[in-house]
Amino acid sequence: MKNSKKALLFGASGFVGSYLLEQLLQDVEYEQVITVVRTPLPIRHPKLHMIIGDYGTLPGLKDQLKADEIFITLGSGSYEVEHGYPVMAASFAKEHGAKAVLIVTAVQADPKSRSAYVRVKGEIERDILRLGFEHTHLFRPSMIMGHRPEFRPMELAVMFIWRIINPFFLGKMDKYKGTSAQDIATAMHQAAKRPSDKVNFYYWKEMEDLNR
Repeated sequence: MKNSKKALLFGASGFVGSYLLEQLLQDVEYEQVITVVRTPLPIRHPKLHMIIGDYGTLPGLKDQLKADEIFITLGSGSYEVEHGYPVMAASFAKEHGAKAVLIVTAVQADPKSRSAYVRVKGEIERDILRLGFEHTHLFRPSMIMGHRPEFRPMELAVMFIWRIINPFFLGKMDKYKGTSAQDIATAMHQAAKRPSDKVNFYYWKEMEDLNR
């Protein structure tokens, strides 16, 4: 198949993003994968174009953010960065012709929630939906499972508990099942390759279906 698409990835050095970057680089449908990172990645690939930047410098880089699809797998931070960065990135990408946005948020994302974490995720979804992409893909995992290169004892403890309770999330509760970072990345990759509605939500089951 002819290389024809360009992907723009924010969060390429992160838990989900590192898996997604690898998959996009291996996909023959993409002629270029553009990443915006604060420090250079320890990766070299003929299709990889790294842009060094962050929330503060992004406006000056916006003319380089030309792609068919934008993938956003950014982590948590201050409100300005956690909310503003993905929304700004998506806005610039759409301005330069991106047709689809694919982003990881959270299982209970709700801009009216009392929980700060899920409220911010809900506000991100709300503001990205307002941009009016042809296709918006919102990935809402519960616990993100897998091995991180950095040691996070509290997170390891929570993941251990989640592995025990995971089988008990049945029926309408299955959206709370943990999903590995690699499986989330694969689901995002597959969603970009398939026909879709204008707005698409993916919980555990929908991501599992994409990965089959």
